Amino acid sequence: MRPRSTGDVVAGLIFLALGVAFAVGSLGYELGELLDMGPGYLPLVLGLALAALGLACVVKAYVAPDPVPDAGPAGPGGQGAPSVVVPGDGAPAGARDAVPSDDAPDPRPLAGLEWRPVLAIAAAIVFFALTIDGLGLILATFGAVLLSSLARGGVPWLRVVITSVALTALCWVVFVLALQLRLSLFGDWLGG
Repeated sequence: MRPRSTGDVVAGLIFLALGVAFAVGSLGYELGELLDMGPGYLPLVLGLALAALGLACVVKAYVAPDPVPDAGPAGPGGQGAPSVVVPGDGAPAGARDAVPSDDAPDPRPLAGLEWRPVLAIAAAIVFFALTIDGLGLILATFGAVLLSSLARGGVPWLRVVITSVALTALCWVVFVLALQLRLSLFGDWLGG
């Protein structure tokens, strides 16, 4: 049986779920036509594209799994898993013991998945979705970027704050100034 990439399956299912959610959510808006797009047209197309990408990732995990790294030279018997040769304790000169290598893949599904980035990014998305109306664009974006920075440990806080301010300003410029979307900068919870 060929090995399957668990990471591709998990990523594909997440993309598929998010794509379907966006596509279904866009149906509540007027779609319009290609030359006269309504507010739901672009989210529908992007949601379907994301769902297709997720489905492709899942299919790829089963059809064309990640290549298995080369096992290198065979062990002492000429076959089997690679081994590391170490001198034996008290063995005659020249005698060695074969110790199995730690390079063997972990058979548990999701064992190699790093949970910190997954949880931090998911928390940032949920935070933004739950607070965009109450806190407004400025604070919801700033908080989401702060939460997503927890995905990678060891980042200096000054860099995190500068990045959060820069991305919040970029969102304001793109969505409020350039696209002229009617987003409240400060939400209902703050009297905006």
